[in-house]
Amino acid sequence: MSRTLPFVCAPSYPFAAPWLAALQEALPEERVVPLDALDADARAACDVAIVANPRPDDLRTLPNLKWVHSVWAGVERLVADLRDTGLKVVRLIDPQLADTMAEAVLAWTLYVHRDMPRYAAQQAAHQWIAHDYVRPADKTVALLGLGALGEAAARRLVAAGFDVCGWSRTRKALPDITCYAGDDELPMMLARADIVVCLLPLTPQTRGIMNAGAFGALRKRTSLINFARGPIVDDAALRAALDGGRLAHAVLDVFAQEPLPEDAWQWSHSCVTVLPHISAPTDRRTASAIVAANIRRYRTTGEAPAAVDEALGY
Repeated sequence: MSRTLPFVCAPSYPFAAPWLAALQEALPEERVVPLDALDADARAACDVAIVANPRPDDLRTLPNLKWVHSVWAGVERLVADLRDTGLKVVRLIDPQLADTMAEAVLAWTLYVHRDMPRYAAQQAAHQWIAHDYVRPADKTVALLGLGALGEAAARRLVAAGFDVCGWSRTRKALPDITCYAGDDELPMMLARADIVVCLLPLTPQTRGIMNAGAFGALRKRTSLINFARGPIVDDAALRAALDGGRLAHAVLDVFAQEPLPEDAWQWSHSCVTVLPHISAPTDRRTASAIVAANIRRYRTTGEAPAAVDEALGY
């Protein structure tokens, strides 16, 4: 007899049905259903749930829940929402996600490296002006974050010919990458950068890490790409750096409030490219296979996968 496994997401989530189908295909021995399909007895029988930005109150209707498996890599909001419940949170660790992010990092690094924003502005002004070519080897790309996503991005950038360095909370050693670590070395790395790419998880330590001081450490006309979380970058400091010429351009895929409000300054700033959080969408097929393997192992051994460390936030 199949077990019932709830998939819990916000009622407005537009991709609930595709997720349910992908998870059901990956877990044919389970009955994967939306939360509202379960009565009180079925909810009481659930000890694990698969989640996509769920409402905390919905999870509280599962009284015997022990842990939840997120289908996202970023779980800072989920961890905060569930801190008083005692539930373990397992985040998605998917090599495909890292590969997708590395592709996005390379694409948008090339976008600013090859002066795409400048040429777009020239087109709008009907200006035919060529600018000197600069080799990737003459540009330093600085990665904030050298976890799974940062490592994959670094490898892709090195293969494309860029000079690459990276910063992490603790010391890393990666081939062909100059690695920095700790608060004291962050300004040293930023001072080298032509392009800064943010891939850090959002934690109490990384919130606002790109502040006025960090922007002040940059050379003039550096570019910023934020594919991490909006609150990692101080919006006021970012705007000041753009307006003052410290930053040449910012590619922003993440924001403190999403969707980005229609009256937000970023939409109309001439030196900002706004993206709707699309740099590295989760691949439902590979993610569902990973979730399925973790749940299958739990059913067999009774051991849940490693949970998020609340202190670290990942």
